[in-house]
Amino acid sequence: MARLITPLFFLVLGIIYLIMTFNLTKARVGDENGPLYFPILIGGLLVLFSLIYFIQEWRQRSEKFEELKGLFTGRAPFLIVSTLVLIFIYTFLFERIGFLISTMLFLTGLLFVINGKQAWFKNILIAVIFSIISWYSFSELLNVSLP
Repeated sequence: MARLITPLFFLVLGIIYLIMTFNLTKARVGDENGPLYFPILIGGLLVLFSLIYFIQEWRQRSEKFEELKGLFTGRAPFLIVSTLVLIFIYTFLFERIGFLISTMLFLTGLLFVINGKQAWFKNILIAVIFSIISWYSFSELLNVSLP
């Protein structure tokens, strides 16, 4: 039954997301439901794919479920904990030092965790280039104000 936990989690999450979507404010200009279309699409797809995933796992419920053990062996626990710590630090720094610097630091740290310090140049280069391109795309091309 452990294999059903993930699809059930995402199914409940999708349903909650859909319910909360209908509480969004309506647009005052143009189509009043305009702001709802994309979130409803995302929530609906999450529910649909979760149901498909649940059915697939339900059919295999009698088979042995070994994937869960993989989370506790090898480098997996280190990668999971390190990523969660980096995400926490990123969310803490985001408003304080801005999108560009905090994203560079987050990606550099994450790439060092994944690739190791042997690939230090590649890690830093990827983090800097991705952060600058992301910032430029949102800030300059799409006119989205970033902290």
